[in-house]
Amino acid sequence: MVELASIVILGILAQWVAWKFKIPAILPLILIGLFVGPISTLFTENQEKWIQPQWDGKRGLFPGEGLFSFVSLAISIILFEGGLTLKRSEIKSVGPSITKLITLGAVITFFGAGIAAHYIFDLSYDMAFLFSALIIVTGPTVITPILRNIPLPKDVSAVLKWEGILIDPIGALVAVLVFEFISVGEGQAYTKTALIEFGKILLFGTTFGFTFAHALAFAIKRKFIPHYLLNVVSLSIVLLVFVESDVFAHESGLLAVVVMGMVMGNMNLPNLKELLYFKESLSVLLISILFILLAANINISDLVLIYNWKTVLLFAIIVFIIRPLGVFLSTQGSSLKFNEKLFIGWVGPRGIVAAGIASLFGTKLVQRGVPGAEYITPLVFTIVLGTVLLNATTARGFAKLLKVFLKDSKGILFVGASQFSRVIAQYLHKNNRHVVLIDSNRENVENARAMGLESEEANIFSDDLTNNLELSDIGYLMALTGSGEVNKHAIERFREQLGENGSFRLITPEEMKNPQELPEAILFSKNDDYINLMEVARDYPKINEVPLTSKEHFKEEMELLGYEKEAIPLFIKDPSGELHIIAGISSGFTIGEGSKIVYLGKPRNLIETPTAMSTSSV
Repeated sequence: MVELASIVILGILAQWVAWKFKIPAILPLILIGLFVGPISTLFTENQEKWIQPQWDGKRGLFPGEGLFSFVSLAISIILFEGGLTLKRSEIKSVGPSITKLITLGAVITFFGAGIAAHYIFDLSYDMAFLFSALIIVTGPTVITPILRNIPLPKDVSAVLKWEGILIDPIGALVAVLVFEFISVGEGQAYTKTALIEFGKILLFGTTFGFTFAHALAFAIKRKFIPHYLLNVVSLSIVLLVFVESDVFAHESGLLAVVVMGMVMGNMNLPNLKELLYFKESLSVLLISILFILLAANINISDLVLIYNWKTVLLFAIIVFIIRPLGVFLSTQGSSLKFNEKLFIGWVGPRGIVAAGIASLFGTKLVQRGVPGAEYITPLVFTIVLGTVLLNATTARGFAKLLKVFLKDSKGILFVGASQFSRVIAQYLHKNNRHVVLIDSNRENVENARAMGLESEEANIFSDDLTNNLELSDIGYLMALTGSGEVNKHAIERFREQLGENGSFRLITPEEMKNPQELPEAILFSKNDDYINLMEVARDYPKINEVPLTSKEHFKEEMELLGYEKEAIPLFIKDPSGELHIIAGISSGFTIGEGSKIVYLGKPRNLIETPTAMSTSSV
């Protein structure tokens, strides 16, 4: 009981330390696991581990293969949660690069690391390629925390995120095939068996994942599942898919849960966000427990075995040669720049799937007495710990050195996706600005997506915004909801993370009555609140541009728009195409030939001058 409670307490403590110091949680988790496991035997009386995960005849938390059954089920939940976060819209411009990374890049890593391990450690090709198959994967559980703290171009973040999640089951499948080779034997028997096993894995994995995703989605949409049971029913279905798929085709469960998560993540499902929050919380707990258990399960003799220069050489070849080579060959001909490719090649930490499957297969082969099997688990853990430590400590500095670190984030986050917000966001999108709209109203979000805008259903009172990688290039925040309190909260809470270049909100009706006491960051006109904008957008949902010749001309146009109640000035577009919020420009702002005034409302040819209107009314 004490050991179980200690694992949970230490795991959550490690998660807090990781959050506090902005490092991947896997780093303190593995260090804690090694300390309470193999390292603790150095100063205990009977040379026993403080925490013994696997039953050794005297003590242990899991008898037989119970530990690895728990590891397998936990990994399935983690991969399903990762699949839920994958959106097709994120990879429109970098899709081919991701496809090549998880295919060509995986092949390069497999053969490159396998040959290196064979010659450096004198391992048989069986063991060497099992090791290389396990380190194909880059883990989403370690990449995500690293990228959350580095503002990067959207394409770079998308490539690393998708690669990390999609390559997990691919690496697992390759590891399974190599394991089958070792188990079945060489020659024709292996060739036939490998092809059959690979086909079964693909068939049952994709079939089960796709079918159950649609079945669960149908049940959610038809409300066959009560709200209070939604999360636990979804969890049970994920476990069912993993186990059933694995029964029909051994080790196909990982592929099945990833496919299921991807399919559901790209559906317009009610309560999807709520389901994702639950899975995230569960994943945090499972990861905390898993890494401590797996690290503690390593023996001190395993660590001594790899404590030499060969390990350093193998690590250097994998990190500094094989990974960059795979990235550059996979991204050849893509829209990614050289410095972006170099950064992607630098960031390749391994995660939970590599560690979990290495422990599973390594232990099984050691028990069978297979030569060289004792190297698998400690070598993979060394690669995991080394890559995480290297990337966690250097990724930010390397991003700045390569100039992929976004010093001036140009992306704009719209809090509120009502009609006028969508019209303004669409204009900005057409002017080559990355725009993201969030709203708690599903209908508003769907309308925004129908206009080709990036939009998410989200609540500004949750922590999800600061954890969203797709907001890594956001530097401007515009609060455009109908609630003054919500707008103020959005500015106060997210100004530093998402609005460092500028945070603005709509004026409230109360503030309009006291124009001398207005705050600085007001959108757009100082005479128009949410209701005015909604009314104008309802009648004239169009953004117009009027060329300017001078500052005096600008003042004349502003007077005309101010007189016209169905036109609201928004921006000044300077000759370079840069947009400036009118309410925020200073008195010294230069307006000349080539500038334009941008406004929402009645087209220019329908606006009557004050004189013309007075004449017509006579």
